[in-house]
Amino acid sequence: MMVNEVTLILGGNKGDRMQLIERATILLSEFATILKKSSIYQSESWGGVADQDFLNQAMVVHTEATPMAFLAQIQSVELTLGRRREVIWGNRTMDIDILYWGEEIIQLPELKVPHPLLDQRRFVLVPLVEIMPEFVHPISKKSQRNLLECCEDQSRVEIFDHL
Repeated sequence: MMVNEVTLILGGNKGDRMQLIERATILLSEFATILKKSSIYQSESWGGVADQDFLNQAMVVHTEATPMAFLAQIQSVELTLGRRREVIWGNRTMDIDILYWGEEIIQLPELKVPHPLLDQRRFVLVPLVEIMPEFVHPISKKSQRNLLECCEDQSRVEIFDHL
């Protein structure tokens, strides 16, 4: 079985945000090996719909699953944690997006990897730069650090001090 290195972004803005990220991490570890995690960041909502700040964390995992099977697994985690897909970019308890599948490019109706909006989202790029600054985006051929430098999104993203 082939082991795939997958980069994720976890986040939410409803409920006990910190506890939900911790719980998502535990559930993810039941079917993936967690290799790296960024700090947890608090960020302004993106897309103009949600009305509360999000907590986000980037993560690199290993899985033997296929991309579609892995997508089903992470969507199951979202549902377990109370995710309801009501409004695009709206308030949510947990959202888990696949950002990278190694260096592969996946173009399926239900899954596009690299995530098509990651280079426009500061809340994604800041944690990615923390854990994999030199990783090269397989389409743009830019490092995560370079993508962040070029990102026009100026929304607030700061390390979450939860103590």
